Amino acid sequence: MAKSRKSQSASIRFGPALAAFFSCFVIVGAAVGYVWQKGQIYQLGKQIRQKEIRLSQLQKEDDQREKDLADLRSPVKLDARARELNLGLAPAQPMQVVRLAEPAVSAPENKILTRQFVSRPIDATTQ
Repeated sequence: MAKSRKSQSASIRFGPALAAFFSCFVIVGAAVGYVWQKGQIYQLGKQIRQKEIRLSQLQKEDDQREKDLADLRSPVKLDARARELNLGLAPAQPMQVVRLAEPAVSAPENKILTRQFVSRPIDATTQ
């Protein structure tokens, strides 16, 4: 005679339902994770584009400042600016220039410290 449903345990009756619920939970979790990951990729791409734009702006500003600095350091501009401000600057007279002799490079006092060679014992087999 066939067993009635009342005599079956609860785990046998709810087993397929639990398996279906778990499968749906895994699929929905994977879908939500995929959508979240795509959103993160989009946000990071947007941040990268903004940083690249900022980098190009900073590089342009750097180039412009290098040109300005080179312009300010040029002898022609310096001379014109000195005349404009009436600083009374003029080229140095030959008597005002002091030339210093370059000191000669002296030999090291302790030659042992400057030359350090590695020595190996000589084997009779290598000769």
